[in-house]
Amino acid sequence: MPSWLMVWPDRPGLSLLLEVVFLIFVMYGARGPAHRMIQGIAKALTQGCKLTAEAIRGVQVRLTERTREVLLSEGLQETERQIDEEFRRIAASVDRDLGAYPALHRQLSDQVHRIDEDYRRATDTPPLPEAWTETIQAAGALAERASAQAPAARAVEALRVAIQDAHDDAMDTYLETSRERHALLAKLVPTWRSMAETLQRVETAVSGIFERSRHLDRLMDSYREIAVKSDAAERALTSSSVTQFGISGIVLFIALLGGFINFQLIALPMSEMVGATSRLGSMQTSDVAALVIILVEITMGLFLMESLRITRLFPVIGRLDRTTRIRMAWATFSILLILAGIESSLAYMRDMLAADRIALTQTLSGGAVQRPEFMWIPSVGQMVMGFILPFALTFVAIPFESFIHSGRIVAGQVGAGILRMVAFAVQLAGFAADHVGKGLKNLYDIVIFLPLKVEDVILASRSTAKVTTGSVAKPDRTPTAA
Repeated sequence: MPSWLMVWPDRPGLSLLLEVVFLIFVMYGARGPAHRMIQGIAKALTQGCKLTAEAIRGVQVRLTERTREVLLSEGLQETERQIDEEFRRIAASVDRDLGAYPALHRQLSDQVHRIDEDYRRATDTPPLPEAWTETIQAAGALAERASAQAPAARAVEALRVAIQDAHDDAMDTYLETSRERHALLAKLVPTWRSMAETLQRVETAVSGIFERSRHLDRLMDSYREIAVKSDAAERALTSSSVTQFGISGIVLFIALLGGFINFQLIALPMSEMVGATSRLGSMQTSDVAALVIILVEITMGLFLMESLRITRLFPVIGRLDRTTRIRMAWATFSILLILAGIESSLAYMRDMLAADRIALTQTLSGGAVQRPEFMWIPSVGQMVMGFILPFALTFVAIPFESFIHSGRIVAGQVGAGILRMVAFAVQLAGFAADHVGKGLKNLYDIVIFLPLKVEDVILASRSTAKVTTGSVAKPDRTPTAA
């Protein structure tokens, strides 16, 4: 403690005690203002935290509502797009499978008419009646009983022979007719099979249309649920958005690794082309050039997907007419093909540069330069990778679109959760400030407890004296006897 603060510098203990007593009396005198100040600060902090928490909750509610609107709007647009595509598929199926129904109907009618004619021609001719057999047997019995020379016997024999010949001719005719009938029936088999295949195709087409109709009904039910903003539709869309966000994030991470490999393939050759000593800020110019080539390839792939209407990140491209979009698709594909060829050549050049550096190291070390026997295998592999990776990065546009659309929903939900936690923390801080203020008031009173105790004793003695004085000086109001 500085000596100038001491009353008696040669007696620091006594000086400190005197100063502490003085400070306690000063704090006792300022007890009321100090309490009001502590209470005011605590109340201000509590009210400020309360208002801040209410404001944060208001922002969180608006963000939640906005996220819900975006979620339902995205779900509504996606469902409309699916319904439109389903209607187009049904129309294409009807045009493809049932558009030629008149010709198919004529074909079936011709086949049915041909089958009917062949069936009429293949009707069964019944064999001779059983009575003819009995007549032949009876004629044979009469011819045996009669004499062979008798005229009656000869007549009966002639009749029997005639009947037998007629029976044999009838059976021959029946067999010939049966052979022709079986031949006609054999000819009907291809027609039956053709008709069965035709009917099977019709059944498959109709079944496919029915299946698409049921899927369309489910989409319409989902559309109605989203239109009325039901909780079930919101939960389903939220789950779908989170799932799409996770899947697209994983795919983008894999694509990022592919882009890193692609960068490593062309970074070394680019340093030989633009110079290894040139720098652009903190990066080498060759690395920037290689990165620009990769980004241009990704951009061309994105424009190619937009021209083919696989993605819908740029509505301007989607509103172009079909001819312009096809020309744009061919232009972007040509640029992508040229860049892929350039990367393939750079990858081959990288292998050559690496081999030259190895040979230079061997020469400087005094050893003999050795070339690998199958040096062309990694060269071909790097060329193929350099040519394939740009086309593989083209498909990054699909998960990127899904990541963007689902990221809006996930970011809104995460932001609402963070705001809710911040509001709770601010409200908790206000609650703590109120109780800290009360604690500080009690702590202040603990420091000056001795004067407060003396004050309490004095006030208690005064109140006791007042009560005693009041009871002594109280007049006797008891009525006296007359």
